[in-house]
Amino acid sequence: MSTVAVTDATFDAEVKNSDIPVVVDFWAEWCGPCKQIGPALEELAVEFDGKVKIAKVDVDSNPNAAAAMGVRGIPALFIFKDGQVISNRAGAAPKAALQSWIEESI
Repeated sequence: MSTVAVTDATFDAEVKNSDIPVVVDFWAEWCGPCKQIGPALEELAVEFDGKVKIAKVDVDSNPNAAAAMGVRGIPALFIFKDGQVISNRAGAAPKAALQSWIEESI
């Protein structure tokens, strides 16, 4: 499974009501570091298929979800489990660091 594009309208259904943990990447098209971690998140979405969902929220098109989470800088990553934030981090990181963070959090 690849990453899932989430909007303000689908945030609760895709993230908060998910049966499995969800990593949410708040990003924007103009954000260089966001583009750096994009391919790693796509690969992790395939590797974690069925265990973790990786969702991407474009903050320019969907400002409400970002505002509700208090996102001030991007990329901002949050892990949700059972509808609650269990971990978060800001900034770009290599794939191995993202993978370790996800595995340790869930």
